[in-house]
Amino acid sequence: MSLGLGIVLFVIGAILAFALQVTVDWLDLQLVGYILMAAGAVVVILSLVLMARRRRTVATSQTSVDPSTGNRVTRSEQSRPGPEEL
Repeated sequence: MSLGLGIVLFVIGAILAFALQVTVDWLDLQLVGYILMAAGAVVVILSLVLMARRRRTVATSQTSVDPSTGNRVTRSEQSRPGPEEL
C-alpha cells in the first residue's frame, strides 16, 4: 500500500509541476508539485527498504515414535530466509 501511495504522490506532483499551466495567486502549484514528487520518492524508498527487511520464519515440528525404544521423539527446525530468497 505504501508503494502505491508513493507512486500516486509522485504522479500528482509531476502533473502539478510539469503539465498544469494554471496560475493561482496565493499558491505556487509548481512548487507544490515538486514537494509532492519529493514526498512520493521518499515514500517509495522507505517502502522498498521495509519490504526488503521483512523476514519470514518457518517452523517445523515433527513427533514420531522410535520403534526400538517406544519413546516419542520430537524434532524441531527453524529457518529464516534472508531478503534475497523472498
